Amino acid sequence: MCFLVNENIPLASAQLLRARGHDVVAIGEISPGATDLAVIERANQEDRIIVTFDRDYGELIFRGNAPTPGGVIYLRLIPSTPSEPAEVILGIERETETVFERRFSVISRQDMRQRPLP
Repeated sequence: MCFLVNENIPLASAQLLRARGHDVVAIGEISPGATDLAVIERANQEDRIIVTFDRDYGELIFRGNAPTPGGVIYLRLIPSTPSEPAEVILGIERETETVFERRFSVISRQDMRQRPLP
């Protein structure tokens, strides 16, 4: 999968996703301080799935008419280690047939829910 890892996700998670064969661009490495809209626009242009702790993306996409990215994974958890965000995503990918493309996925420690993107 192609991910665009938001600046609020630890770089250790971006590196772990890369190590597991995913195409990952980390905003913290290439464009620190980028606005949420700039992140969405880049994800849209490159057909990437945004990985973030920021709930504002749902508001911008569903109500603010922002461009639609390849997908959004909104993690609603406080990680216990810098690699935990990636471990959560990789675990879901390994243990289920979940599709993250074209969906807004909300993941917590207890559950996951998804909504199709517009």
